Amino acid sequence: MSHADTIPDSAQSRRNVWVLIAAQALLGAQMPMIFTIAGLAGQTLASNACWATLSISIMVIGSMLSATPLSAIMQKYGRRAGFLIGTAAGALGAGIGAYGLYSASFPIFLLGALFSGTYMSAQGFYRFAAADTASEAFRPKAISWVMAGGLLSAIIGPQLVKVTAQAFVVPFMGTYLAVIGINFVGSFLFLGLKIPKPPAPKAGEAKGRTKWEMIKEPRIAVAVICATVSYALMNLVMTSSPLAVVGCGFETSNAADVVTAHVLAMYVPSFFTGHLIARFGVEKIIGLGLVILAGAGAVALTGVELENFFIALILLGVGWNFGFIGATTMLAGEHSPSERGRMQGLNDLLVFGGVTLASLSSGGLMNCSGGSVEEGWAAVNLAMLPFLVLAGGALIWLALQPKETRRA
Repeated sequence: MSHADTIPDSAQSRRNVWVLIAAQALLGAQMPMIFTIAGLAGQTLASNACWATLSISIMVIGSMLSATPLSAIMQKYGRRAGFLIGTAAGALGAGIGAYGLYSASFPIFLLGALFSGTYMSAQGFYRFAAADTASEAFRPKAISWVMAGGLLSAIIGPQLVKVTAQAFVVPFMGTYLAVIGINFVGSFLFLGLKIPKPPAPKAGEAKGRTKWEMIKEPRIAVAVICATVSYALMNLVMTSSPLAVVGCGFETSNAADVVTAHVLAMYVPSFFTGHLIARFGVEKIIGLGLVILAGAGAVALTGVELENFFIALILLGVGWNFGFIGATTMLAGEHSPSERGRMQGLNDLLVFGGVTLASLSSGGLMNCSGGSVEEGWAAVNLAMLPFLVLAGGALIWLALQPKETRRA
């Protein structure tokens, strides 16, 4: 039996979704901006090319470390408090990153990335916030529509990179200064967010399951595995893609266009992912996402022409969308409001832990696993295989469980 409450949809519930869509669009633009230039900026600061993408890894570590405390803050003080902390951290991280570039200090640049990770973690909770006041029927649509807000971020972010990357004498510093402005303006959006705090348990009242009890539930365990694999593999390949594009003789603007296509592919399907989940079932959509991720790796391995990068990164985005939104929808229906802080914090801790390992591996695989850019890019894409097998095996295992166990 699902632990999700059936909540009638209201005008305020839908207004919350619109606020979160706007936040995903505007505030979310900083993520493709940072992912586009962080590795290239790292190459100018790091003493060893193997560490070029370290700032992205540090950002993901910051996200992982922030997930549990942010979730606890939102459980106690509400979603708005957690999201405002995220925007403050995003602005601070960008400011420190800009100063790191100005002073040519790689350690300071990495410190900024750590604070940026707190914003990244806060953004991850937008999808859960969309489900807080939604009915069970509306929940997959609410989650996917909020994720669809990333469509505008996919356009805004890389285009701002083109305008700001060389706007100052110090390359890329203008991009980080623009991120500060985005966080300042975007923080005002949350004034329109009205999500009730979960009521505190009364004396003697059950506080819900422990983290260990929840993670042992088959559907929760599989949802966490599939979310982690989908996000980690997307990060693994996307982190290295600007380095691969530029390393294969193309321009920084080409890398920005590839990232634009990728992020569009991440979010455009969100307009219908919720409908597909409602019609075909969440397990089938997650499985389709894993197949598409495998297709992305296969295309990348066939060549390093610009069209290969575009097609591979587009497939990577669509695969992530189906796998990650599907896993989020599965998880959101398996815990009660009183368990929300514990389960969502644990989920994002594990997800971003996997993403941390992927981003740490990405730069090393890309720059230090072969004698050429082509060999490094092949190593990045081949690394996807065992994790796709893991997630696919978990889905098959869930399908083989007795029906009453699968829905526990």
